[in-house]
Amino acid sequence: MKVILLKDIAKIGRKFDIKEISGGHAQNLLIPQGLAVAATPEAVKRVEIQKKKALGDKKVMEDIVAKNVNDLNGITLSVTGKANEKGNLFAGLHREAIADELLKQTQLQIDPSFIQLEHPIKEVGTHAIEVKVGGKSAKFNLIIEAK
Repeated sequence: MKVILLKDIAKIGRKFDIKEISGGHAQNLLIPQGLAVAATPEAVKRVEIQKKKALGDKKVMEDIVAKNVNDLNGITLSVTGKANEKGNLFAGLHREAIADELLKQTQLQIDPSFIQLEHPIKEVGTHAIEVKVGGKSAKFNLIIEAK
């Protein structure tokens, strides 16, 4: 059965992809959970329009962030989190939380996908964070303090 993915699904595909999936998997899991729709001609046309709009929105966001990247260089953010006596945070700091802190402290809106983190930050201290947008990049310092 051909379906159009409405969200990124691990080991299947990315949002807006048209995939051939077994009928049982599609009808019992993907479609009821709102992860996919049947790939009818009308749905394909509708998704193509949504895909173009999403790409346009992402391009606009990249342009805005690219202009703000220069403002990020050298900025220092301070964040507090619960930590044990060894300096390990109880909850790791993810890209989304860093983007929220950037917005709160600097009024710069950065999409979390542009923040380069291999894994969540789980230690108190100073961390160098890199933001890459297109060909531009910037680095800022993130200071995590224990509560």
